[in-house]
Amino acid sequence: MSETTFIDSVVSVRRVTKVTKGGKRFSFSAFVVSGDGKGKVGIGLGKSRDVSAAIAKATTRARKTMFDVPLRGTTLPYGVKGRHGASFVVLCPASKGTGLIAGGAIRAVLKALGAIDVLAKSIGPSACGQNLVKATLNALAKTRSAAHIARLRGKTIEAIAKGSHGSVA
Repeated sequence: MSETTFIDSVVSVRRVTKVTKGGKRFSFSAFVVSGDGKGKVGIGLGKSRDVSAAIAKATTRARKTMFDVPLRGTTLPYGVKGRHGASFVVLCPASKGTGLIAGGAIRAVLKALGAIDVLAKSIGPSACGQNLVKATLNALAKTRSAAHIARLRGKTIEAIAKGSHGSVA
């Protein structure tokens, strides 16, 4: 049985404060993206009194919430848009050798996913890392594999790939 290696990326660590009658209590909140580099990705939020425990909790939660994203080689099957809160993300497939062109939080998700050739753009007023990650996951959740689309339409993959506009590679 081979053990899966995970790609973990800490998006943010914040110090949060609870004000009580006796003073202030400090704790930490960590937001982590985890993936296997082969089409699975998940996110997790962990809270604790110390940073390392918060990151450990967030990592375990991220690994539990992983879901599959269909990839076409090293890129996405087609362009998708995602939204969460005021964050709006556009993901476009790119030709081989282009590389990963994306900002910080979006880059962390795509790197953990294993997508190497993708163009990504964050549009809108919000640059909040957590919302950008959730908008990216929203966009990735919309992608469907060619096999899935063929099954939904009751056709073969070849018939869908050919389409009405000739051959699509």
